[in-house]
Amino acid sequence: PPMVEEVAKDNVHVVSDSKESEIAAEQPQGASTGDNEVVEDTFRAEAPTLKGLKIVGKINTDRITRPSSTKKEEVKKDAKQPGQTPSQPGSASSGDELKRKRKRKKLPVNFNPQGGGSQEHGHRGGDSHAKGGKKHQNEVVKEVSQKEIDDKIKSTMARINVGGKNKRSKIRRDKRETIREKTEALESANTNDKLQVTEFISVSELASLLNVAAIQVITTCMNLGVMVSINQRLDAEIIELVASEFDREIEFISAEDESDFDINDEEDSEDSLVPRAPIITVMGHVDHGKTSLLDHIRQANVVSGEAGGITQHIGAYEVDVKGKKIVFLDTPGHEAFTAMRARGAKITDVAVVIIAADDSIMPQTREAISHAQAAGVPIVFAINKIDKPAADPEKIKNELAQMNLLVEEWGGKYQSQDISSKTGQNIDLLLEKILLEAEILDLKANPDRLSIGTVIEASLDKGRGYVTKILVQNGTLNQSDYIVAGEYSGRIKAMFNERGKKIKTAGPSTPVLVLGLSGAPQAGDKFKEFENEGEARQIAARRSQINREQTNRATRRISLDDIGRRLALGTFKELNLIIKGDVDGSIEALADSLIKLSVETIQVNVIHKAVGQITESDIMLASASDAIIIGFQVRPSIGARKAAEREGVQIKTYSIIYEAINEVKTAMEGMLEPTKEEKNTCEILVREVYKISKVGTVIGAYVQEGKVTKSTYVRVIRDGIVIFPTKENVHGEIGTLKRYKDDVKEVRAGMECGLTIKNFNDIKVEDIIEGYEIIEVKQTLS
Repeated sequence: PPMVEEVAKDNVHVVSDSKESEIAAEQPQGASTGDNEVVEDTFRAEAPTLKGLKIVGKINTDRITRPSSTKKEEVKKDAKQPGQTPSQPGSASSGDELKRKRKRKKLPVNFNPQGGGSQEHGHRGGDSHAKGGKKHQNEVVKEVSQKEIDDKIKSTMARINVGGKNKRSKIRRDKRETIREKTEALESANTNDKLQVTEFISVSELASLLNVAAIQVITTCMNLGVMVSINQRLDAEIIELVASEFDREIEFISAEDESDFDINDEEDSEDSLVPRAPIITVMGHVDHGKTSLLDHIRQANVVSGEAGGITQHIGAYEVDVKGKKIVFLDTPGHEAFTAMRARGAKITDVAVVIIAADDSIMPQTREAISHAQAAGVPIVFAINKIDKPAADPEKIKNELAQMNLLVEEWGGKYQSQDISSKTGQNIDLLLEKILLEAEILDLKANPDRLSIGTVIEASLDKGRGYVTKILVQNGTLNQSDYIVAGEYSGRIKAMFNERGKKIKTAGPSTPVLVLGLSGAPQAGDKFKEFENEGEARQIAARRSQINREQTNRATRRISLDDIGRRLALGTFKELNLIIKGDVDGSIEALADSLIKLSVETIQVNVIHKAVGQITESDIMLASASDAIIIGFQVRPSIGARKAAEREGVQIKTYSIIYEAINEVKTAMEGMLEPTKEEKNTCEILVREVYKISKVGTVIGAYVQEGKVTKSTYVRVIRDGIVIFPTKENVHGEIGTLKRYKDDVKEVRAGMECGLTIKNFNDIKVEDIIEGYEIIEVKQTLS
């Protein structure tokens, strides 16, 4: 039949070329015997061909040495054989057979090249064309060209070098991780077993902290040679020695330490916390544009209200930026306000360091950066005054890089923005970066608790009493609440926001002005609200007592070494000062700056400093201690003026801090003893020597340089060695000075003269007489 003939023809193609002639010769004979015999002859013709294909064994041997390439070679070989497609009927590609073949593939391969499995290999070869061909096509699709690889490498390197969004997000993740690690470290540090005490605690208090009987502490003190009673207060050295006897470590904290406020406090639960506004401190060098930046943000002119155009207080302002509230703290940039900048860094969330683009990184800028780094506060650099012709922001970034502060544009982690506070250029971009840093911190607070916060400034107002500017950091402060700040307590009589508007409540991250405290606390003191007045007064009284004892005991007594040193100097002097000011922060800054002016021969002592007007009691204290009164932004009362005139007390008032510092420095220089120096005035050559009885030795001399007078001091030099005078603090004096027979007052260079020297006659020809005078040189503090 035609179908069988077709199959035969197809099978003939499988057979090698050497057998084709035999098959062609046998086909006519098979045709004459009948149809069935033709089919049998056809398959018989195929059988010897399959037996002859012993190359299969060789292929399997290659599979052992190179399995991956063998499969590919099989696929390629089978693909080259014509007529073996799944669609052809003679390829035995039924569904059942395919399933069996799949199962066979899981079995171990028969590596025997003889008999047995040769038929299976033949069928598998037909199927391998179908499967192997498909697999081969998939591999071609998956192949990646060299161009695609190069493009991928370029895009990856670009992301690494440029620092795109992925890098910025990684930086933000790293910052969050750093903040989390610092928080955990702080918590673990707080859980240590050190005994936290204030100095000058009593014996009974120390015994209760050590969890021992008071008699044991008294016995220990007696063994140390100190006799104490149960209510006697101990100094730091004794406390440490007693604690070491009981194997406990001591950590001293100040009387105003915030741990006093942690009594009966519970940690806020996560459910009670709500997002709060970030507190941003603006720091930098004087006149670099800190207040001008806040002016532009607040749309108010703050600079015009400051004396000398410099900031001398910490200002706290609340600003709405795109619907989000931000609290800004403006700190002074003058070098005298180091303590203020340090306090500003401690209570802030993000520090904005302003640097003028037409200047360089100044000492106060470096100090501000150090304060922010010490407080662990994120820093955003604002490079200001880019509108000026001499502005060079890249120079500033290079200086920052030398301090290991790489900005993000240079591949670092610190954000920076070029701005102009005068024109407002790029200030909106700066605010966006500030808000981004604040979002990373995830700032939260609990408004439904007793308030706690920090004192920013305190002053004394004649009509309103003590006025305290505070920043609420947690909880809500209400009018009529009882608070303790430093060693003072009181009930809130009234509250005002930074614009002077009266308010009733103040939530977290809100700066307010409060009235009602019993005194002016120091800037930087913590404050806390209490439920009743009795508790608040008790804590304030205890703190006041401890501070008073610390002040009394800390007064340094003069030692024998000090007395000996001052006697050796012989000119030791002291300058006593009384400082009165409008706010505590400025008083502290001025006092610190004046004390630093002390030198070896002049000691500056600030015997009293306080907030408020100069009063008659200040005059009496100054009169008793021989002190000068310095008023900063305050004036004396009428009674104080009359008392000062009566007692002869000097009062100096200033509005700008560096004017006060410079004037006190000048006054101290006037107190310094001038130094004495020698100044050469002439050189005289000895030409003749005359011995005259009752007169002594008369010198005939020639003035080579300068001018000699009768008051000129002289020294005699022979062969480069001074032979008169030879004793210290002894000066040679001229007895007589004549020209010819006349006494003269002076003889100038190029003229001859005759002279005698008191108490010296051993003069020789060719000696040199050197004339000099003693002058006084004014000392300076520099």
